[in-house]
Amino acid sequence: MVLFQNPTVDDIKKAALIIQNGGLVSFPTETVYGLGADVFNTTAIAKVFQVKKRPHFDPLICHVSTIETVEKLAFIPNSDLFNTLTKAFWPGPLTIILPKKDIVPDLITGGLDTVAIRMPDNDIALKLIEYSTGAIAAPSANPFGYISPTRASHVIDTIGKNIDAIIDGGNATFGIESTVIDISTPIPQILRYGSLAIEDIESVLGCSLEYYSNINKLKFKSPGQIKKHYSPTKPLFRFSHPDELQGIDLSDAGVLYFNKKYSELSFKETFFLSESGNLIEAASKLFDILHDMEESDIKTIYAISVPETGLGRAIEDRLNRASTR
Repeated sequence: MVLFQNPTVDDIKKAALIIQNGGLVSFPTETVYGLGADVFNTTAIAKVFQVKKRPHFDPLICHVSTIETVEKLAFIPNSDLFNTLTKAFWPGPLTIILPKKDIVPDLITGGLDTVAIRMPDNDIALKLIEYSTGAIAAPSANPFGYISPTRASHVIDTIGKNIDAIIDGGNATFGIESTVIDISTPIPQILRYGSLAIEDIESVLGCSLEYYSNINKLKFKSPGQIKKHYSPTKPLFRFSHPDELQGIDLSDAGVLYFNKKYSELSFKETFFLSESGNLIEAASKLFDILHDMEESDIKTIYAISVPETGLGRAIEDRLNRASTR
């Protein structure tokens, strides 16, 4: 495995050549680290699923650096809606579901007739896409179902030995995956809460958006819809309020608070998503803190609810899917 630290343009070109030759490269985005392969190389795409131990029904997101590439990969049934979304939020943490063209391998889409596409807001990612084949299929660079990686060390510690290269671009800015919107149907729907708040999208579109929970289905248009996901190996339990923990043995437990409003109980370790109660900060630190809790000597994680507004919806979604059921 080649590690590109403080990557230069030449380093990114070397990584792009690895992708062109069918290799797998982990790269930074503004959300989490991705595991990239050439969209048009089905052997490389198959290796992505193999390395992650990811089920083939869970689709991948195609990352692009130009609108022209989107038009190569997908049909755009509502150009006004598409143009409004991309003008407002691309590059950025918004993935758009569109009807796919035949050029997109079925392995990427889970056999569906739709494809998930986004343009990341990260200079390294955009250059890597540009220098490779113009489109990179990339899920998060971690074992399937495990905590998402927000720094290169998370990738090194989990799947690093099984891939060809890692580009270390520092910590991810947002720290939670992209928001996913489906515009392949007449009425747009949110398929995954992410690091773009639904309220921001609604403000631009001038309408309310429905969230479609596909939790009990076998066909998934978007990644991140499976019931159990983003999970540490340690048991994680959800509680609405710290008072619910009264009477529980907390001597070997760690608690994950949203802020410092409630911190009167005695745990082995205490973690705060945002001491000041800032949802943007909380989202950016969520997976990083879960990795820290995983590496600590606590045995159980108790996660207290955060406000379900703005990015709080995405945080709650990740914690609920990560929880022990």
